Amino acid sequence: MFLYATMDNPVPEGAVCGGVTTQDGVQLRFARWRPASVKHGTVCLFPGRTEKIEKYFETVRDLTRRGFAVAAMDWRGQGGSQRLLRNPMKGHVGSFDEYQNDLQAFMRQIVLPDCPPPYFALAHSMGSAILLDAARHGRRWFDRMMLVAPMLDLSLLKHDVAARRMARLCAGVGMSSFYVPRGRKVRLDEVHFEGNRLTSDPMRFARNLTITMEQPGLDVGPPTIGWVRAAFQLMDTLTDPATARKIRQPLLMVAAGADSIVSTPAIEHLGTRLIAGAHLVIPGARHELLQERDVYREPLFAAFDAFIPGSGG
Repeated sequence: MFLYATMDNPVPEGAVCGGVTTQDGVQLRFARWRPASVKHGTVCLFPGRTEKIEKYFETVRDLTRRGFAVAAMDWRGQGGSQRLLRNPMKGHVGSFDEYQNDLQAFMRQIVLPDCPPPYFALAHSMGSAILLDAARHGRRWFDRMMLVAPMLDLSLLKHDVAARRMARLCAGVGMSSFYVPRGRKVRLDEVHFEGNRLTSDPMRFARNLTITMEQPGLDVGPPTIGWVRAAFQLMDTLTDPATARKIRQPLLMVAAGADSIVSTPAIEHLGTRLIAGAHLVIPGARHELLQERDVYREPLFAAFDAFIPGSGG
């Protein structure tokens, strides 16, 4: 397995890239970096849906400059990891428990044996939701977790009972692997910075689009009905009032004030109820905070430096 560079997105120096196999037989891609002087342990990077390790090369450099080793992975069905359906562009799982298999394989086979402790998590969107689910089950690999724009509810489908029922019905009659209605892979000539809901930074938007253009095999299209049903199930669990009482993991959730992908109010609601957690909102930022303009990215890393031990020193 390899990491792929573009002209404006080189692979950070010292990368080790390879594969790891989960207990249910899925091959995942991972990468890790260990700078010459590791002062503070390892930050584990967990991307969101459709994302790949290459998208976070800039963040890897930000972390290694702070004296951290870094380990990152691609979730099953996306990036350089194994695809689950005949059509590799379909983003699919039958249950989000499958992602827990990915997390366990990555931690037990890569991070714990090969990366210096202590361990911290930095996750985005779907990755943040998966990490929250692990914390709900009492899995404590990390001293602290920073969860960016966690997927607790979807802004466009917030409280949409009909969408939930439709997902359950269609999956129940054998349509789990079908694209969601009106779902299709968007052609690259249809992708434009203007009107995008992910970032207000044209340079980082263009950089990420170039990765897709040069390495389309890392990309993934719309989710399947099965993925959507599984996502609704997990989000309903995470927003259940009982969940906040079960999470004892020290964590910080960071929401984007202008997020039109996931629900910022849902993040705030959970954040006020966590026993060992807190939350903050960065006003004006869009969903992909780590791909945003510096005016939004800098307060995100200021929060990281304040929350993760040793980061600011």
